[in-house]
Amino acid sequence: MHELMGIITICAFFLTIAFIFWKPNINEAIPASAGALIVLLTGTVSLSDLGAITETISGAAITIMATIVMAIVLESFGFFHWAAEILLRKARGSGIRLFWLTNFFCFLMTLFVNNDGSILITTPILLMLLKSMGLKNHQKIPYLLSGALIATASSAPIGVSNIVNLIALKIVHMDLYMHTAMMFIPASFGLVLLTLLLFAIFYKTLPKKLPEVAQWSLMPGGHPLKGDHLKEINTKFMRNVLIFVFCVRISLFVASYFHFPVSIMAVLGSAFLLAWRWTFLKIPPTDMIKKTPWYILIFAFAMYVIIYGLSNLGLTEWLITIMQPLVAGSLLQASVLTGLLLSILSNLFNNHPALMVGTLTLTNMGLDPLTLKISYLASVIGSDIGSLLLPIGTLATIMWMHIIKKGGVKISWGQYLKVTIIVIPITAIVTLVLLSYWVSWIF
Repeated sequence: MHELMGIITICAFFLTIAFIFWKPNINEAIPASAGALIVLLTGTVSLSDLGAITETISGAAITIMATIVMAIVLESFGFFHWAAEILLRKARGSGIRLFWLTNFFCFLMTLFVNNDGSILITTPILLMLLKSMGLKNHQKIPYLLSGALIATASSAPIGVSNIVNLIALKIVHMDLYMHTAMMFIPASFGLVLLTLLLFAIFYKTLPKKLPEVAQWSLMPGGHPLKGDHLKEINTKFMRNVLIFVFCVRISLFVASYFHFPVSIMAVLGSAFLLAWRWTFLKIPPTDMIKKTPWYILIFAFAMYVIIYGLSNLGLTEWLITIMQPLVAGSLLQASVLTGLLLSILSNLFNNHPALMVGTLTLTNMGLDPLTLKISYLASVIGSDIGSLLLPIGTLATIMWMHIIKKGGVKISWGQYLKVTIIVIPITAIVTLVLLSYWVSWIF
């Protein structure tokens, strides 16, 4: 009977992943919840395990939900149109300049919000902007694809920008401040390299001269602006809002440094921003109940239940036998091989379960503190950057494929892979090597 329950648990995992890949337009929380329910019914995960799972992911989930609330408030203020207008104006008719601005914008949105929120914000803005210019399908792909890859990969330098990173931080008992100190420099170099590689690939496709388009401008709340004075007010207001959001992000790292709950700081920041919106636009916070994508929280919890069940069946012990030789040598070997293994797992099974499995495995290997930290950080690089090889490697890219399809832009797996097969392995390996040398130098 025990063996039968184990087989059912394993089948539930593979069927859940297969359904998410097969029907990416279906809410990911639905198949994940069904799989988690099956695992619970088999008894592989007990009620006490559920308590441990809740404790592990609760802080990360609250932090991510709070930052997504900030993204929704930005939309209420008319941020989408305002940002699109700035991109258009700063590009000054150059398709090359727009490429660099687009990628920098996507990086900033992940920095301000998180990788999933960044995709939800930047993709509609870019679709709106590119459509207004009347670009052809193949001319839109460089901006949309590079933006999605940068937005997702930008969660690597900063742990707070990805819910799965935050959950893994909790498991390895590493605070946000330490994660950033060890990861920011090598991962940022990796992002620069990724952008340069993308530019080299797309250079011939990028329109050198952009078609002229009528400028538009919106007041916060969606009211059209008229006159330079009102435009200045609009810019000043948006700048103040962004400065506040940036200060909230900084406060998360300060809180982590002083061992104050990061989730509480995130909630306080989002609550203040909601109050600001209520005062300015007279919109009460009740709309957040409907607009907040709660499915992300449900998806993360359900996937963790399934992974916990697999771990209880012995998956962790099996992976230990594989990973032990990988991390037993130098820090360079631990970084590169662990990162590549997690890249493979992420592209096969999605980065959420891959990083959870990898982190649980690392914590049960009896590693010394430094090797554990660098192996964990290498796992993050594998799950945040290496996972981008296939569009099904991350929840963010799955959502992105769905959004651009709804926006009328066609991109096949072949077109996607033609780019990522070159840029992602190079970026991941270089970043992993840089990580090992950087950590060795600072320690």
